[in-house]
Amino acid sequence: MTYIDAFVAPVPKSKLDEYFVIAAKMAPMWKAHGVLSVVETRPDDVPMGKVTSFPRAVQCGPGEVPVFGYMTYRDRAHRDAVMEAAMADPEIGKLMMEAPMDGKRMIFGGFTIETDA
Repeated sequence: MTYIDAFVAPVPKSKLDEYFVIAAKMAPMWKAHGVLSVVETRPDDVPMGKVTSFPRAVQCGPGEVPVFGYMTYRDRAHRDAVMEAAMADPEIGKLMMEAPMDGKRMIFGGFTIETDA
């Protein structure tokens, strides 16, 4: 069954374009390791909630916005194999370190798709 890795990360508004330039460089690298698709999204309608919200989830400060993305795989075993190979790729590691986001506040997880209508 299709598997996805999803994430939300805080990025300074002033560095969104820089973030997406790096994301565009990384997408083919991830795909070369076997990822089926890579989706990175620019925040458009992500208000600060009173109790919960995307900005609250990653503790966005003034001038920061949350970006959301996901990658797809055939299944969990495929994801695990791809991740192992990709995390050993020094170019991916270098670009991840250059991305203008606070990885300590990023949230991420793996999910099995149950409904895909």
